[in-house]
Amino acid sequence: MMNRFLGKRGAAVLLVVLLVSMPATAGVADILSLLNTIVSTLRGDIGSVLSEIQTIRNAERSLQQELVWPLNAINQAKASVVQVRSQFSVLAGRIQSLQVASATLPNPKQFESLLRSGQSTSASALQVSFNRLYGSVPAPTDASLPQRNLADVDDAMAAGSLKTAVISDQASQQMLGVADQLERQAGTASPGSAPLLSAQAAVAGLENQAYLQKMLAAQLREDAARLAHQNALLKQNAQANRMLRNGVQQMLTRP
Repeated sequence: MMNRFLGKRGAAVLLVVLLVSMPATAGVADILSLLNTIVSTLRGDIGSVLSEIQTIRNAERSLQQELVWPLNAINQAKASVVQVRSQFSVLAGRIQSLQVASATLPNPKQFESLLRSGQSTSASALQVSFNRLYGSVPAPTDASLPQRNLADVDDAMAAGSLKTAVISDQASQQMLGVADQLERQAGTASPGSAPLLSAQAAVAGLENQAYLQKMLAAQLREDAARLAHQNALLKQNAQANRMLRNGVQQMLTRP
C-alpha cells in the first residue's frame, strides 16, 4: 500500500513538474499528448518493473508461508499446545492442592508446616522448630565431648539439608511459573518467534539444572556426614576397647 501511494505521489509530482515546465502557449492537444506519454510510460516500462517486483514479493510471501513458517503447521502446533495445556493443567492443579501434611502433635505439626512452606524466609523459624522437636546438644555434664561433637554436626547437616529443601521448593514453584508462561506464549506465538521461545526455555532449563545440582550437593554432603558419623562410632569403640584392654592388663599384672 505504501509503495502504491509513493508511486502515485511520484507520478503526480512528475506531472506537476512537466506541466509547470511546459510553455505557456501549449494547447490542450499538447497537454493530452503529454498525459498519454506519461500514462504509456507508466504502463509500459515502469509498469512491467513494478509487476516483476510484485511477483517477487508474492513468491517470497509464499515461500515464507509454505516452507519457512508454514501457517498450517504453526496453527496445528498452537492448537496442540492449547489442548495439552487444558488436559494437564487441571491435573497439575489437583496435585498441587493435595494435603500431604500428616503430623498431628503441636511441635511436629509446626515443623512440618515450615518444612513444606516453600519460603526461604522461614529458615530461622525452621531452625527454632528443629531444635524444639529434636532437642539441643547435650550439656558437658551429660555427654562426652566426642558425643556432643557428633550430635552437633549431625544436627547442623540435617538442618542445612532441610533448609536447602525448602529453598529448592521455592525455586521449583518459580520454575513452574516460568514453564506456565512459556506454555501460554507458545499457544499464542507469532510465526518466527519460535527461536526466542526456545532460547527462553533453554535458559530456564539451565536454571533448573543448577537447582538440581544444589540438591544433589546437599544429598552428597548428608551421605558423607553419615559415613563420617559411622566411622566416628567405630573409632570410639576402638578407643573403648583399648582402654578396656589396658585396664585388664593392669589388673592382671598387679601383685
